[in-house]
Amino acid sequence: MTHADPADRTRRPTTEEPLPGPGREDTGGAWLEPALLAVTAASLAAGGVLRLLGHDDAAGLCWALGTVSAVVPAVGWVVAALRRGHAGVDLIAVLALGGTLAVGEYLAGALIALMLATGRVLEAAAQRRASHDLRALLAHTPRTARLRRGAEVRPVPVSEVAVGDLLVVGAGEVVPVDGQVAGPAAVLDESVLTGESAPVERPPGQSVRSGVVNAGGAFDLRATATERDSTYAGIVRLARQAGAEAAPVVRLADRYAAWFLPLAVAVAGLAWLLSGSAVRAVSVLVVATPCPLLLAAPVAIVSGLSRASRLGVVVRDGGALERLGRARTLLLDKTGTLTGGRPRVADVTAAPGRRPAEVLRLAATVDQYSPHVLARAIVDAARERGLEPSEATDVSEEAGRGAVGTVGGRRTAVGRLQPGTPVPDWARAAENRALLDGSAVAWLTVDGTPVGAVMLRDPLRHDAPRTLRRLRTAGIDRIVMLTGDRPEPAREIAAVLGLDGVRAELTPADKVAAVRAERGRAVTVMVGDGVNDAPALAAADVGVAMGARGSTASSEAADIVLTTDRVDRLADATAIAVRSRRIAVQSALGGMLLSLAAMGAAAVGLLPPAAGALLQEGIDVAVILNALRALRVAPGARPVLEPAAEALIHRFAAEHEDLQDVLQAVRDAAARLSAPGGDGQALESVREVNRLLTERLLPHEYAEEHELYPALGPTLGGPEATATMSRAHAEIERLAGRVATHLALAEARGALEAEQLEDLRACLYGLHTVLRLHFTQEEENYFSLAP
Repeated sequence: MTHADPADRTRRPTTEEPLPGPGREDTGGAWLEPALLAVTAASLAAGGVLRLLGHDDAAGLCWALGTVSAVVPAVGWVVAALRRGHAGVDLIAVLALGGTLAVGEYLAGALIALMLATGRVLEAAAQRRASHDLRALLAHTPRTARLRRGAEVRPVPVSEVAVGDLLVVGAGEVVPVDGQVAGPAAVLDESVLTGESAPVERPPGQSVRSGVVNAGGAFDLRATATERDSTYAGIVRLARQAGAEAAPVVRLADRYAAWFLPLAVAVAGLAWLLSGSAVRAVSVLVVATPCPLLLAAPVAIVSGLSRASRLGVVVRDGGALERLGRARTLLLDKTGTLTGGRPRVADVTAAPGRRPAEVLRLAATVDQYSPHVLARAIVDAARERGLEPSEATDVSEEAGRGAVGTVGGRRTAVGRLQPGTPVPDWARAAENRALLDGSAVAWLTVDGTPVGAVMLRDPLRHDAPRTLRRLRTAGIDRIVMLTGDRPEPAREIAAVLGLDGVRAELTPADKVAAVRAERGRAVTVMVGDGVNDAPALAAADVGVAMGARGSTASSEAADIVLTTDRVDRLADATAIAVRSRRIAVQSALGGMLLSLAAMGAAAVGLLPPAAGALLQEGIDVAVILNALRALRVAPGARPVLEPAAEALIHRFAAEHEDLQDVLQAVRDAAARLSAPGGDGQALESVREVNRLLTERLLPHEYAEEHELYPALGPTLGGPEATATMSRAHAEIERLAGRVATHLALAEARGALEAEQLEDLRACLYGLHTVLRLHFTQEEENYFSLAP
């Protein structure tokens, strides 16, 4: 079996050259290995039948033909490797094949030929996964631009756009070249470059980079760069350069062959010199034929590839899996990787006299007609909480401002506040909260008056904390976030996850530079999901793309693609890679030690060539059986849930979504207790909170305690695994009881007494904090277990 060129990592094809076949650069086609396996197996079997029938000469001829059929391609493989400056382990196989022909040991030669063909087929199966083209980058590149000449607008090739040309960028179109907004403000989806999912508004005169998408109405763009000098073209070039500069992968077998090959030749020569028998030298070469090297690594790695594919992890080749098993540094993009990549409603604030549920429903009523990403998030949140939007009429949308329509005869708008709109105290408090939380705000106004605020964030993935803990257990000792987002939300997520570092506001070029710097210290993995991540993925030792909702470009630039929208599959892939590599090394070393013992026996004449070949086959069988252990689930892998437990997780996860309005009601009631002159409204808010706690929240917590936790106990190792969560249930019940007691006292006295306010307010804020923390812990530790 020949090995892939160790420099194959440097041959990621660019979009300007033809793509090679899957790892078959010098083999003459993918048909050769199966054909060789068929010929060698047939010749060995035919010779065996003829030997049993007493036709020894014919049997020897069949075996000789099988040997010769392997010698010819094997010599070609060795010559090709030598031309590249690599003398791999196949050279021993060629010497052994030639030696058996020279001394007439045709059965031994046929056995070696079969081993060689088998190993070659296994290697080919792994190498067919190799495909590192970056064509998807060009697929995202705009081919034409709309050039404005006076009143005429006509399409032209992007390559003809000159600096100073005035272009028209329509809704949903990709900005073709770098430029400046020359007309009305532009609303842009810049996630292709920054990874940030929230659209941004660029006022007239502000710079716009090529590759971003127009998320609003049509606008004029004054070109400030040609196509070649624009941002998106630079991303394509970066991806090509990063791929070309990636360090070559030295195959496991080739590393061992560096000393095994000269040792085998030296022992064979010494045996011939001391005994005067060329047969002994051939016997040494036969048992030295490095089939443990040829078979162990490919079988273990292919087994790992198979195991990973069952979990929705596509690994492009065995070299990528082997590198992942050696990785010590992990770099992660934020948006779409550590976060969900889509904004979600985080909180709803209502003006005095209104309820958060009413605010959310009204906002969804207007936004249901809008394709905007924030509008979709508001509508989804309302429906998840059972708040079905009603009908709106005369709905219109202004780019960068939001949607407006008539609901119940009143003009209702969702989006930004109009300039000059009076901002009441409650709205200022909402603005401060949004600033502190790093949230976007969609204001709800009725007849021009603010009545509520919907806060939206791109939340952390529930499976992210568990994933990072598992990765550290698997051997990753440095984890850093690289993001184009603002520093504040990036640092907040880094603090929650316990990352070793965070770098924010990075351009694609900055990310590539950061990856190269980390690669100088250790084998480095980069994980991302956007086109802006493609160059960094190509520059890393191992690029991992979130392919379920990520860009095609990032998937094509990556070595590993996670086809499910779960970052915890990265931990699965890493654990599989570490185990597969460990098994490959064990198998190779164990097989070589047995081969070394057999070489000693052959050198002193205890093993003739045919017996040595059969012994070598036995070693191969043991090696393969050990390597196949990589197919099995490793001890300590992801806990396996019973179907009933998985169903309960999905049920309670859905209830968490439904209970978000309860959490908002608790916080709203606490805020009303601090509002001056609002005693009546505050008491009514406490009554509503007590009703929600009694009718909805406490039954949910009771069911978790008595249904979910016992079902998870066997999977998590017993009741102690859920003990801290049970303690949180007790604290929630205690605080809810305290609120009920305060309410009973107030009902008896007809109002909330002054001495109650401080403790009741502390109970409500404390309950809100405990509930948020408790929900988050359950979602991260328990709900993330279910697919």
